Amino acid sequence: MISLSDIVVTDICEVVTVPSPKGEVVKMVNRCHYGLSFCTEGQITYTLNGVDYVSDPTHAIILPKGQSYTLHRDTNGSFALINFECIGFSSDTFCIIQTNNSYELMHDFEKLKSLFLFKRNKAKAMSILYDVIHKLSLSESVGPSILWPAIKYLESSYSSPEISNGMLADMCNMSEVYFRRLFFRTFGMTPKKYILDARISKAKQLLSDGILKINAVSEECGFSSPYHFCRLFKEKTGLTPSEFMKKNKIYKI
Repeated sequence: MISLSDIVVTDICEVVTVPSPKGEVVKMVNRCHYGLSFCTEGQITYTLNGVDYVSDPTHAIILPKGQSYTLHRDTNGSFALINFECIGFSSDTFCIIQTNNSYELMHDFEKLKSLFLFKRNKAKAMSILYDVIHKLSLSESVGPSILWPAIKYLESSYSSPEISNGMLADMCNMSEVYFRRLFFRTFGMTPKKYILDARISKAKQLLSDGILKINAVSEECGFSSPYHFCRLFKEKTGLTPSEFMKKNKIYKI
């Protein structure tokens, strides 16, 4: 399976809003660039090699470079379109991604469109596009969008000692038992392991920085005690925090 997180954008070629009048049929021949399209209203059906792909407010789409296809505008609407060049991503068909918040994507698109219009701050424009791709890659990896509130919370608050399966399940409006089952089916691990992996990764960063003492790293990453942190860290990495810090400390210039 091709992952959006592998995309490395090399150029943004065009940022436009495309009107979509109902009933119009368009033939695209040998598409010049990759395209990313999403909308807040309307629906388009793309047909490639006899297979239909639908883009609507709940599904963004990546359009394949070099392919010829037809598109049918099923309902009135308008679509955001970003044409781009990239490496690390190659597909001869459409890539459909479920979207969790099309309005948030459209807000990012309008910022990108404004920057692109005046050809200023290319680095910022790239940053916005990467942010859009990141949000879509999360949707792609999260699977059922019903888990999105919990995942979004975990990304910002994984070090909080207050996290519990019950709290996360409540965020997703489901029972704790069903939440644990769905989470495991989606990620191949329990919520507890997901949180622990994030905390260990953060601890590695802090230990490599070499600024905080081990007790402070333990607290910063949400472990209940330095002893608990040291034991779990060695189980995960094969090294004690002290050994890891000595081996990986980054010496500043």
